[in-house]
Amino acid sequence: MIEKRDFYINGAWVAPAATNDFEVINPSTEEPCAVISLGDQADTDAAVAAAKAALPGWMATPVEERIALVEKLIEVYKTRGEDLAQAMSTEMGAPIEMARTQQVGAGIWHLMNFVQAAKNFEFEKPLGEHAPNDRIIHEAVGVAALITPWNWPMNQITLKVGAAAVAGCTMVLKPSEQSPLNAMIFAEMMDEAGFPAGVFNLVNGDGVGVGSQLSGHPDVDMVSFTGSTRAGTAISKNAADTLKKVHLELGGKGANVVFDDADEKAIKRGVLHMMNNTGQSCNAPSRMLVQRGVYDQAVETAGQVAQMVSVGNALEEGRHIGPVVNELQWNKIQDLIQKGIDEGAKLVAGGTGRPDGMNKGYYVKPTVFADANNQMTIAREEIFGPVLTMIPFDTEEEAVEIANDTPYGLTNYVQTQDPQRLNRMARTLRSGMVEMNGTSRGAGSPFGGMKQSGNGREGGVYGLEDFLEVKAVSGWAAD
Repeated sequence: MIEKRDFYINGAWVAPAATNDFEVINPSTEEPCAVISLGDQADTDAAVAAAKAALPGWMATPVEERIALVEKLIEVYKTRGEDLAQAMSTEMGAPIEMARTQQVGAGIWHLMNFVQAAKNFEFEKPLGEHAPNDRIIHEAVGVAALITPWNWPMNQITLKVGAAAVAGCTMVLKPSEQSPLNAMIFAEMMDEAGFPAGVFNLVNGDGVGVGSQLSGHPDVDMVSFTGSTRAGTAISKNAADTLKKVHLELGGKGANVVFDDADEKAIKRGVLHMMNNTGQSCNAPSRMLVQRGVYDQAVETAGQVAQMVSVGNALEEGRHIGPVVNELQWNKIQDLIQKGIDEGAKLVAGGTGRPDGMNKGYYVKPTVFADANNQMTIAREEIFGPVLTMIPFDTEEEAVEIANDTPYGLTNYVQTQDPQRLNRMARTLRSGMVEMNGTSRGAGSPFGGMKQSGNGREGGVYGLEDFLEVKAVSGWAAD
C-alpha cells in the first residue's frame, strides 16, 4: 500500500503535526490503495504562514519570470503524465485510457493557456487618453486557498494553481481527500520546476477540518473552491467574517435542448457526453429536452446507446466507464434512480444495483429515464452519476422555460440546424456557458456559472483576472 502522510510546506515535505491517518479507497475494488494523513490547525497555520512569508517576494518577481516557471512546470508535467494517470485511475476511478487523455490532458492544456494569456495581459496600463497620469495596476490578491474536488482532479488543480502562479499569488492547496495522490505528484512537479519555497504549499484534509480552517483563516486573502453547492454555501459563510474574496465553481443540472432539426448524431452524442467520467461532471448534460416530433425516436436511440456503454475496472485498458468514486456516492445515486422509478419516470435503460456480473466495486448501470417532467427529483437534483433524464417539449419558448427552471446555471447545450435559433437560445439560456451542436469551447474560454452554480470564471485571461486586484493610481510619474 502507498504511504503518503507528509505535507508539502515551505518547499519541503514535512510530517503532520499530529497522527491522523486516512485510507484512500480504490473504487474499482473497494480496497484501500493508500494511506495519507489529514491535517489539523497546526498544519494549516504552518502552510498559510509559509505562503504569507513568500508573498512579497513572489509578487515582486517579474511576471516574465513567473511565466517562465509555469513553462518549466509544463515541461516537468510532460514527464509525469503516466504517474498522474495511474494515480487518478486508482483513487477516483477514471478509466486508464480516459485518465491519460482527458484527465491528464486537461491539466497541461490549462497551463499552456495561462502562459498564453499572461504573455498578452497588461498588468499595468493607462486608464485612458483623457487621464494620461492615471494608471491601472493588476496585482495579486494575496494568499490563496485552493480547495479542489475529486472528479476532475488535475483539471481543477491546474485551473487554480496556473492562474494563481502567473498572477503572483502564493497558495495553499487542499485537494480532495478522496483523490489526493495526483495532487501530491503535482507538488513534486512544482518542486522540480523550481518554484520558490512557500509559493506553493499542500496540506491534505477534509472539508470540515483543513477546508474550514483555510476558508476562515485571517491570513488567507482568497478562497477558490470547486465542489458541491452545499459546501460552497458553507465556505461563503465561513469566509464572510474576514471578507476575503471567494470564487466558487459549483454544481449543475445542464439542459441539452434537442430540436426536431438536430443532426442525426445529436442524441448519441448527448448520451455519451452524459456518461463520460461516469457522469461525474458538474457540466454534464443531465437533462435531455427533446422536441415532441422526434421524441419517441430519441428515447429509443438513447436507450440503445446507454445499453452499449460498457462498465469495467478503471485500471483495465479499453473504452468503458469506471466506478463512481465511493460508497456514499454510490448509495446516493441508487436512491435517486429508485426515486425516479417511484415518481413515475419511464426506465429506458439501466436501473438500480450493479451491472450484471459485478458484485464488488462502486459500479453503476448506465441509466436513462424518459417521460419525465421538470418537477421530478431526477430533474431537479444533481445526481453525479451516469443517469440521463429525458423530457419532451413542444415549442422553443417551452424549452427555454424548462431549461431555465433550475437553481443551477452552469452549462446548457443546444442542438439545431437553425442559425437564428442557435443565437436566440444562446442569449436566453441562463447559464455561464452554452455549447452548440457538439462544438467544444475554445482555448482560454471562461468556465463558470450563474445562480447556484457559483461565481467567478476559470481558464485563460478570465481565470487570471480572478486572482488579481485592480488598483487605480493617479499622478503616475512618466518613466
